[in-house]
Amino acid sequence: MIEFESVTKRYPDGAVAVEDLSVVAPSGEITVFVGPSGCGKTTSLRMINRTIEATSGRILVDGEDVAGTDPVQLRRGIGYVIQQSGLFPHRTVLGNIATVPYLLGWDKRKARDRAMELLERVGLPESMATRYPAQLSGGQQQRVGVARALAADPPVMLMDEPFSAVDPIVRESLQDEFLRLQHELGKTIVFVTHDIDEAIKLGDRIAVMRGGGQLAQFAAPSELLAHPVDEFVESFIGRDRGYRKLSFLPATGLPLRERPTVGEGASPDEVRRAANGHPFALVLDDERRPTGWRPADGRVNGVIPLGGTTFTSSQSLRAALDGALVSPSEEAVCVDDEGYYVGVVSHTEIAEHLSEAGKSTAARG
Repeated sequence: MIEFESVTKRYPDGAVAVEDLSVVAPSGEITVFVGPSGCGKTTSLRMINRTIEATSGRILVDGEDVAGTDPVQLRRGIGYVIQQSGLFPHRTVLGNIATVPYLLGWDKRKARDRAMELLERVGLPESMATRYPAQLSGGQQQRVGVARALAADPPVMLMDEPFSAVDPIVRESLQDEFLRLQHELGKTIVFVTHDIDEAIKLGDRIAVMRGGGQLAQFAAPSELLAHPVDEFVESFIGRDRGYRKLSFLPATGLPLRERPTVGEGASPDEVRRAANGHPFALVLDDERRPTGWRPADGRVNGVIPLGGTTFTSSQSLRAALDGALVSPSEEAVCVDDEGYYVGVVSHTEIAEHLSEAGKSTAARG
């Protein structure tokens, strides 16, 4: 657990970066600091490992005041990942990951074995071990940076906008990989970002900072979206906070229905007959797994890929609505955990489901 007790950072010229901050980052959870540029979120992070010293107040890590700990020893026990990965250009991937274990006096074999284990855990092949940072893509460098931070198995990790320097597709992949790792490892993580979507996706708790280094609101993502504390938080979250809130509502209970389907080798006439007035027929393979869409009018020769139109009932309503909005038939396709076809639902049916659920909640209240 990491505790900020009335922490302030004031510079010699009188500028206040963080003012009277009191928050608790629970053990085994991801606590995200988010806010506009210059709000003190990175300063707050860096005061934990004393790369910036607090002016007043206390920061406790598992009950111990960091001010009473040797800074070098403190940093060796805390994983740290920054925006540009911060890898040593003259060291191989393996050497970069093993940096902290070497500093802690691990023998060479143990450090190398740990590095190879982590290389696989962050989704990189063993062949990457002998490469240098300049030979890696931005996303690969960030994965190595995460592996290096995990190398000595620190209980605490600090992450300062680690995924912001990569393109959106790679960024989403890194976020998913990060959540998978956290599910396995259960680290205490403080994560800094300026992106509210990233904060909502990754955070168990979110600290929204405002200008002047003041805490505006500290809450779980669902609470933050449902009850922003003031106009600043509401505007920072954005006008589409209702849509984001769907990420925390399950897709179970959606009114799924059957849909005209055809096999992968269906002729245009078979597609037209199966569609029975629908503009598209859903294509299933021999095991009844969806593979795409066939237009009933035959204007496209072949199958239109599903893209992101599928979801499972264990996912959120946002995943279902996303699928319906990008689907050529305006319907999301529900599959089970094995990928087998279950049914479809349109965006209008999802909206009606939400409306009915809202009425039921109001009636119970």
